[in-house]
This record gives sequence, C-alpha cells and structure tokens, in this order.
Amino acid sequence: MSQRKEEDRDLLTINRRKFIGAGLTLGVAAALSGTPEGFPAFASAAPAAPSADELEEATIAGLQEGMRGGKWSARELAEKYIERIERYDRKGPALNSVIELNPDALSLAAALDRERKAGRVRSPLHGVPILLKDNIDTADRMQTTAGSLALVGTPAPRDAFIAARLREAGALILGKTNLSEWANFRSTHSSSGWSGRGGQTRNPYAIDRNPCGSSSGSGVAVAANFAAAAVGTETDGSIVCPSSASGIVGIKPTLGLVSRSGIIPIAHSQDTAGPMARTVADACILLGALTGVDPRDRATQSSGGKSHADYTRFLDAAGLRGARIGVARKFFGFSDRVDKLMSDAIDALKRAGATIIDPADLPSHGKYDDSEFEVLLYEFKADLNKYLAERGAGVPRSLKELIEFNERNREREMPYFGQEIFIRAQAKGPLTSKAYLAALAKNHRLSRAEGIDAVMTKHRLDAIIAPTGGPPWTTDLVNGDHFSGGSSTPAAVAGYPNINVPAGYVYGLPVGISFFGRAYSEPVLIRLAYAFEQATRHRRPPQFRDTAELRD
Repeated sequence: MSQRKEEDRDLLTINRRKFIGAGLTLGVAAALSGTPEGFPAFASAAPAAPSADELEEATIAGLQEGMRGGKWSARELAEKYIERIERYDRKGPALNSVIELNPDALSLAAALDRERKAGRVRSPLHGVPILLKDNIDTADRMQTTAGSLALVGTPAPRDAFIAARLREAGALILGKTNLSEWANFRSTHSSSGWSGRGGQTRNPYAIDRNPCGSSSGSGVAVAANFAAAAVGTETDGSIVCPSSASGIVGIKPTLGLVSRSGIIPIAHSQDTAGPMARTVADACILLGALTGVDPRDRATQSSGGKSHADYTRFLDAAGLRGARIGVARKFFGFSDRVDKLMSDAIDALKRAGATIIDPADLPSHGKYDDSEFEVLLYEFKADLNKYLAERGAGVPRSLKELIEFNERNREREMPYFGQEIFIRAQAKGPLTSKAYLAALAKNHRLSRAEGIDAVMTKHRLDAIIAPTGGPPWTTDLVNGDHFSGGSSTPAAVAGYPNINVPAGYVYGLPVGISFFGRAYSEPVLIRLAYAFEQATRHRRPPQFRDTAELRD
C-alpha cells in the first residue's frame, strides 16, 4: 500500500469505526452501557483547550486565497478539518456534532485539486469543505437517516437537488451533521440535538448546554470550525435557533428559493434548507450555490427571476443608512439580559444610520400557533409517506411502519422520550381534509397579509427585528427542552426569509438577533444583517467550557 493510501486509511478510520456506526456507538449503545444521560463518554478527563490553529475562524474567501496561493490544497484542507473533528468532536469536549464523515472526502478533494491545477475553478466554493445535515440525501457511501436507526443501512438512491448543486460548484461534501431526530418532530418532550443514531450534540460554548434544534449539529460544527460552513433545514426555527445558540449566522430563505427535493420532510408549506456560517459573507456564498429552479420541487418555480447566483453583491457595510427597521416588541420580555442585548443592538442600528420604529408589532401575533401545528401534522404524514415510498426497499415505507419500528426498538430509539407527535400525525386524514385546508388558509392569511406584510406596509419597513431566542439552556434528557423565547414563527409560517446574526452573550452564552421581512427580500435583509455584523462584530469562537460562568 502506498504512503498516501495509508494516510487516507488512517484519517478516515474515524469515519468507518466511529461515524458510520454512530447509531450504536455514539448514542444508543453508549446510553445503554451506562454513559450518563445519553452523552458520549469523554475521551479525556477534561476538555482540551481549543488551539488557535490556522483553520479557526477561516473564511471561504481566506480558504480560496490559501489554495490559490499554494498555502494548502483542497486535500490538505480536508485533512486538517478531519483532524480537528477528531480532536474536538470525538475527543476533548466531545461535541458530537458530526455524525459521519465522507469516506471519499480525500479522493474527491484530490480530484478538485487536479481541476484547479488544470485551470478550472468552478466557483468560490471549489475545494471548500461543507457539512450537510443528516436529512439531506447524498447518493454516495454516506447514510441519510434523519438521525433514526430505521434508515441506517439503506443509502439514498440519488442526490438531493442542493447536494448536486454543491457538487457542481466544486464544494467538498465533508460529511453529515447530527440533528434532532426527524428534525425534532417526534415528541413534545424531546431534547434538541439528540438522535437515536447520533446521540446528544453539545453546545461548544458550554458543553452542558443545548445546541437548539433541529440543525443542531450543523450549528455546532460551524461554530467549532469543523468546516467552512454547513447546510441546515428549518420548518420553524431550526436554522435560526441553532445559529443563535452557537453564535453563528443562519439564513432561513424564502420558501421556494431553495429546493427541498431529496430532503427528509416535515411539511412542504414551511420546509426549507439554508446556509449556516460564521459570517454573513460566507452564508451568502453558500446561499448562491443552493438556489435554483428544480423540476422535482414545484415551489421553486416561483423563484425564477428572483434568485441570485451571487448574494455577496448585496453586502454593504453602510447598508443601514436610511433603512427603516421595525421592532417586534411582543417577542421581548422573556429575559432581562436578552432585552439589554437587544437594546444595545437597537442603539447600534441607530448609530449606523437606521430609523427605528418601536414598537412595530405584528397584528396577528400569537393567533395561529395551534393552526400551525395542525398543518404540520397533516403535511408530515403525507410528505413523509411520499419520501419513504421513494426511498427504496430496506426502510419503513410509511409513517405507520416507522411508528412500528420505533416500538420494536424502543430501548434504542426511545430511551428518553416517545413518539406522540408521530402518533398524532398518523391519525390525520388526507390533505383534502377541510380541517387542514382551513388551518393552512388561516396560517397564510394571519402570517402574511395580516402579519408581516401588514406591519411592513403600515410603517414602510425594510425589515423587522426581534431576539432570535434566549441563551442556550442546560440539556435535559429527563424533561426535554426549556425554550425561553423565540421569534421564528411568523417568517416560518409565512414562508418568508429570516436571518440570524450574533448579537452578544449572556454569561458567555450566545444570543442572536433576527432580521425578517417579505418574500424574496433576501437582498435587503443581507444588506442590513451584514451592516449590523460589521458594526458590532460580536462573533467570537467558543472556548469549550464545561459549563457557563454565571457571573457578569
């Protein structure tokens, strides 16, 4: 065996032995063998101190400059990120954010290096390592499981549209990230970041804290510098909340801007994928690669002429000058310290030249929470049944069969919480049901015409702001999540864009601010979010502390 092949084997041993078998090794078997509360055991007595290596806080532009100048190759970058994942995700603080590495990562990177040497650079993502949430299909040797043991062993038959787009752009799909199992739509008492296959993901700022869901692994991996950026998915809060909890940027796009084909669904009226990165600029680069009209996803037809291949052209450090920004004040009040951060953020927006309208509350605030859940139950059953039927032999073919699988494997799949949401969804009728159609119409009316659109028209707003959520809570596998507050629902139900940007820290724990607005207003929101980011520069890398330092 050549020296290079031996190096490949050694680096990817962590994939074959520790990641592909993660369903048992990381979460379930560890829990059953006595590891406290489902967490993977520490590989050392205390968390390793993070090193200020050359990948820490590296931007996509910086990685490209390094490859262009010969500082490193795409292969060497992949090796460095794999080594960092081994050091901090598997050992040391054991963040448990990467559920699986791509066993072909190094050979794919080498091929991209050969293209560069031949004068072909496909895009700003050429050779750049990107992680995908483990509900995004890849037709390769990696699994796509939504964190469930039910889908292990039967790889997806084809790439998701966005996975194919990333490959076309020359991005290196380095691996898959852990998530809240089934995108956090299995139980009302779940712990965000826990899956039967992957175990519990830890927050890199305080490892006893929760990463928020369901794109928890994507948020943690980006925050801990395990890849240049990652792709998450959101139905309501699952991009922006983990981004807030891990101190990064997350863009939840307009429904239809990014295809959902080949992504394990919750609900077609709200689901979308989106970029998660350490900077607004990097999130924009990734967003441009993900967009495009997909014949397999009818919702993308409306994005024709409204999407952009390059969202970086909307970056403007002076972009807040003359902007009119409304404050959704009814999302405040759940935390004095978060309110103080938001007050500081509003002052920063004013200093940067924005006009603040406060309050600018949504007229329909809180009026469609029940109908939203009703719609999600109906659509989850219909959409998941369709996905499973197309997945192929070897997996449950319907929600009903999935429920039966979980019951047969209760000790491994449901050691901490059950599947009451699954059961409620299974009891729902077809999408022609009057109850479903009425709830969907109510949601769209209240979130759009009588919600975001109404307040933006009334006050002539460019965007609305609110706290994305509170500081991360302590992970609790006994009682489940302890959300303190959040503002994701209006944009999620409306299908409108939402961008989280770091806004500061409470006891060293990250808190984000959300900028949301009308459909396809990504260019405006990016301009405002970037200007805020540049004016405040709150982002700082995590220190992998055992727990939060509860002092001001």
